[in-house]
Amino acid sequence: MKKVKSKQKAKITKKVKKSAASKVRKTEGKLAGKVTHYFSDISVGVIKLLTPLAQGDEIRIIGGEATDFNQKVKSMQVDHTEVKKAKKGNSVGLKVSEKVREGYAVYKV
Repeated sequence: MKKVKSKQKAKITKKVKKSAASKVRKTEGKLAGKVTHYFSDISVGVIKLLTPLAQGDEIRIIGGEATDFNQKVKSMQVDHTEVKKAKKGNSVGLKVSEKVREGYAVYKV
């Protein structure tokens, strides 16, 4: 019986987390991309863009249980070249203020 209860509890917990995450996505701007890699030694995240992004835009990165922060895009690189604007579909390198992981969502605020 204990295993059944713990499985039910796990299902409920997953549903609550999913519904909370969907509410955040609806209220916090447009999904701009996903983190595909993080270089911890230089604090740079690689983001695959779903919408165009430019220097000066404010983004919000959400993921895991504790990561949720906003920052302005100060500099971007595409293929090791500094750019002011990046197109949809580009993978860009961004200096991030906190640690990020693969799969974290990036929103344009």
